[in-house]
Amino acid sequence: MPIDPSLLRLCLVTDNGLARGRPLAQIVADAVRGGATMVQLRDKAATTRAFLEEARALKSLLAPLGVRLIVNDRVDIALAVDADGVHVGQTDLPVEDARRLLGPGKIVGLSIANAAQIMNPDAAAADYLGVGPVYRQQTKEDAEPPLGVEGFRRLRALTQKPVLAIGGLKPGNSARVLAAGADGLAVVSAIVAADEPEAAARRFTRLFG
Repeated sequence: MPIDPSLLRLCLVTDNGLARGRPLAQIVADAVRGGATMVQLRDKAATTRAFLEEARALKSLLAPLGVRLIVNDRVDIALAVDADGVHVGQTDLPVEDARRLLGPGKIVGLSIANAAQIMNPDAAAADYLGVGPVYRQQTKEDAEPPLGVEGFRRLRALTQKPVLAIGGLKPGNSARVLAAGADGLAVVSAIVAADEPEAAARRFTRLFG
């Protein structure tokens, strides 16, 4: 389904390893107060039961606020909590299969790191594309080499899909990425690890005017 690009403006991508012992729900709530418009729950280390509990708690928090919850990789968890959608990678469930399992009205995003991937039919089937890493980052061990702003710009020009930029984004380096065509920013450490996640989110929100 077509997705309103404004929903993608500031996507918080969670990482419990950066939470410094703070409850994830509190960090998410703070980020939403600061302007986060979507939350992607990503937790590669959690057991299925723990991941389900995290997803259920965030769904209860976000649904009344009208903020979309996207589950990373796990279509089963997304179904169990009635999340708004999933985000899959190049080695995860294909987009069309994820969409068929989730049913109509749900969002399916896809990670993109190069031109071959963005020209693949899987990308054409997605609702939005997460393109990156733009800058060097430390939250994903298997990440591709950074694209840089110009590399991001070249990939952006290959699609009319809404695009989320991801990878090493900070308030000081994100304006250039928006100018290169990003519809939104997917942020991990600059918000999750911040002393004040709400204030950190606001610094990104100001970039949109």
